[in-house]
Amino acid sequence: MHRASVASRRGGYSHPMATTKSASTDAIVLLKNDHKDIRRAFDQFEKAGESAEKAKGKLVDQIIELLTVHTYIENEVMYPRVRALLPDLEDDVLESYEEHHVADVLVMELSTMKPSDERFDAKTTVLIESVRHHIEEEEQEWFPKVREGLGRKALQEIGAEMEKARKKAPRRPSQPSALKKTIDAVVS
Repeated sequence: MHRASVASRRGGYSHPMATTKSASTDAIVLLKNDHKDIRRAFDQFEKAGESAEKAKGKLVDQIIELLTVHTYIENEVMYPRVRALLPDLEDDVLESYEEHHVADVLVMELSTMKPSDERFDAKTTVLIESVRHHIEEEEQEWFPKVREGLGRKALQEIGAEMEKARKKAPRRPSQPSALKKTIDAVVS
């Protein structure tokens, strides 16, 4: 779906990760900016209230798009590069792939549900809890190790690659490149 159609479908909503500009191409800075957008959408969902089906539906659409783009650039660029450059972090990368796999499954299921479905809120809550855990681990444990191991220049190069990948990243889990990402994460 084109960004313009997403914006019009959402009443003028503009995708935060599509418009967030950063002076830095540092990979960790870019990922932390994505994390802020994702957390903001989670908070809005949680504050929407039990009877706010329409608002929750729009927020879950936003969450799905944010997570689909974010996990794509991590799986396609960040994780393979870190895995190649910092072999000591292999276990961390493999755990991250698995956490993405869990999120991908929930995102795929949510993308086929309606806000009125009995398990919609529960499934979204499990997704939020899982992704929050993943974000906290990345920011508190993994990112410091990566920054120390790679340094500024390598992180800027990886960030530039991530920005290129973001432009072609899928926005919905049903897009072929998103399905490929999920399969690659499982079989790699």
